[in-house]
Amino acid sequence: MRIGQLADRIGVSTDTLRFYEKAGWLPRPRRSENGYRQYRDADVEHLRLLIDLRRLELPLEDAAQLASWCHLGHCGEMSDALPARLSTRRREIIERIGRLQELDARLADLERHVGSASAASRGRTLPVLQATGACCDAAAAVMSNVDGGCACCATSTARQLEAVRSN
Repeated sequence: MRIGQLADRIGVSTDTLRFYEKAGWLPRPRRSENGYRQYRDADVEHLRLLIDLRRLELPLEDAAQLASWCHLGHCGEMSDALPARLSTRRREIIERIGRLQELDARLADLERHVGSASAASRGRTLPVLQATGACCDAAAAVMSNVDGGCACCATSTARQLEAVRSN
């Protein structure tokens, strides 16, 4: 089968196939007299495994190596290596989920802050052409939220700390 037929059968673009071939992750196919690539059923299975491993978001190099082992008849190596690769990928996902949960909490705090602050201070903006500073209260809140504090809340926080110290 030709490259377009293989791409349709697997559900990827012909550019993806050419990329995999050029990078050495897909065996080079035979060429017909007119120069067209000629793929075999074994190429379909190799590519299907490679694509399925990529859909698990394994790094391309790992997925290509695992698929190549199977394609070359070294299924024992693939069977031995796959559990460790999956375990590594799961650890990365767990760490990513933690970072995403932290980001979600920061976004929720900022959303609450900007929502309540914007209602209280509509129309209050800083001049855009100043040398420093954000152009408006919302932008200032975003910029200071990244650093862990907000300029408009810092004043009330400072007052609260002052009150605690004086008592």
